[in-house]
Amino acid sequence: MKKLIALSLATVFIVAGCNTGGGTQQAATPTAPAQETITLRLAEIHSADFPTTLGNFEFARLVGERTDGRINIEVFPGGQLGDETAVVQELVMGTIDFARVSVSPVTGFSPGLNAIMLPFIYRDSDHMWAVLNGPIGQQLLDEVAVESGSLVGLTWYDAGARHFYTSEALLETMDDFAGLRFRMQDAPLMQGIVTALGGHPVSMGMGDVHQALATGMVDGAENNIPSYESWSHYEVAPHLILTGHSRVPEILMASRATLDRLSEEDQAIVMQAAYEAQLYQRQRWIEREASSLEIVLQNPNVTITEVSPAEWQRFADAVQHLHVEFGAGHEALIQQIIDTP
Repeated sequence: MKKLIALSLATVFIVAGCNTGGGTQQAATPTAPAQETITLRLAEIHSADFPTTLGNFEFARLVGERTDGRINIEVFPGGQLGDETAVVQELVMGTIDFARVSVSPVTGFSPGLNAIMLPFIYRDSDHMWAVLNGPIGQQLLDEVAVESGSLVGLTWYDAGARHFYTSEALLETMDDFAGLRFRMQDAPLMQGIVTALGGHPVSMGMGDVHQALATGMVDGAENNIPSYESWSHYEVAPHLILTGHSRVPEILMASRATLDRLSEEDQAIVMQAAYEAQLYQRQRWIEREASSLEIVLQNPNVTITEVSPAEWQRFADAVQHLHVEFGAGHEALIQQIIDTP
């Protein structure tokens, strides 16, 4: 029996020697266990080439790159996962991981956000970004997390400034708004703006606005320049006045349930990637605004009126009661925004 065991062992060593080419036997290197890939979903209502969507793709790219592919974020543009109100609710339930939405549907969870939507509260784009990327903006993102308990504000995106435009009447001063009918979003604050300027708000879906402008059902509407161009409103409402009356930022949010599944290191990667994606998105917005304006100006019927500082102040004074009405309880925050250099 001892001879058989010895022979068996000898055979094993001979075979092992043959397999290693007859050289010194090397110890086997243990294989590291494969790291699990986490796939997360990000909801977006705009098209794949829209600046906010491009910002989302950059966010996903940065997170994937910095986690060596462990976290894979899939972006679903074009409203595939629902409209903005619906996806906010899904973030709350944890059935969607990230979403880019307007600030408007988030105000129900964090009322302080109403302050950054007020008309004529920002002097210009630089003023808005000084607010959003400063202590005030961070405070508001923190409040979203605390007050909702289920949402985490990651960063802000740009949606530009909104301006008025008309089909027939040439708007040059605030007095020219008197009696005109403007399509406005179905929101008390937005409708209150045109009422304060002497016009009449009319609610309708965005898809109906072009026909309403063409047939005279409304005299005008308002939106940012990329939307003015992409919906072809400049073809039927060629008179644009650069009021910049409203700058409603976008917000990129995460579900608290999703972030809690990630390590602290990965959460830090997500937060940093979101901020860098904001810088990327803002540049894409500037480019899109410029290209849209170039297209609009190719129409010989288009007129663009700039607002003088004195006239701008008349507009701002006319809507001050909306600051009181919709900013109730946030007076100190509103003043901080106004005082931001």
